[in-house]
Parts: sequence; structure tokens; C-alpha cells
Amino acid sequence: MTKYTHDPAGTVHLIAELREEHRDLDEAIARLSEHPSVDQLRLTRLKKRKLKLKDWISHLESQLIPDLDA
Repeated sequence: MTKYTHDPAGTVHLIAELREEHRDLDEAIARLSEHPSVDQLRLTRLKKRKLKLKDWISHLESQLIPDLDA
């Protein structure tokens, strides 16, 4: 998952993988939050990972937008 590519098709595939991991983290966070004895440190780490994934996805998506230099 840590691979980086300059190929647009590869980038699109990587974005799809990252979105899937983001969804999985979202579900895990929701499940953990339901328990009264939740490990707050673990929950915080999962939330940080989810935020990093979101930022990485945004960065990769912006790489796909062509520069429109006039």
C-alpha cells in the first residue's frame, strides 16, 4: 500500500485502496466507540490514521488534475 506511482491508472488504483482502508477504519472507530471501556489511545491513533489517509487521498486526487498553465 505504500507504493507511489506516476501512472494515472496506478494512482487511481491506489486511491481506491486508500478509500477502502479509510472506510474500514471508519467502521472500526464506530465499533470501538460503542464500548464503554474503549481504549482512548487506540481510538485516537485510529482517528489520526484515518485523517492521514484522507489527506493522502486528497493529495493523490489533486495529482490527477492536469495543470492548466496558459
